[in-house]
Amino acid sequence: MSTKVLIVDDEPHMLRVTELSIKKGGYQIVIGRNGKEAVELAAREKPSLIVMDVSMPVMDGLTALTQLKANPETARIPVIMLTVRGQAMARQQAEQSGAAVYLTKPFSPSQLLAEVKRLLEPPAAA
Repeated sequence: MSTKVLIVDDEPHMLRVTELSIKKGGYQIVIGRNGKEAVELAAREKPSLIVMDVSMPVMDGLTALTQLKANPETARIPVIMLTVRGQAMARQQAEQSGAAVYLTKPFSPSQLLAEVKRLLEPPAAA
């Protein structure tokens, strides 16, 4: 069974780009379209990693991140936050809320996959 990654974004194009980028690494993909779905899917699907947009309807990514980190069942899942915002405040808020990585859109698909692999695959023994 391949490692499961939850991708959460309300923009269909970004969802597709993110999905294709991560699938290249051989990961199984679960899709969510807002922060509320992210919290529900994370609890139900138990992904190994979450890649989530910050700005979404229903519940934004930072609120979802806070709820994920507050739940003992999902608190240890690493989260990569994606956003068009380059402001230092949004980055700082995401990092303080427990984000493992913060990438600004547009991002390099190869950079995203490299971050996913770094978080999910232990370094090779020297």
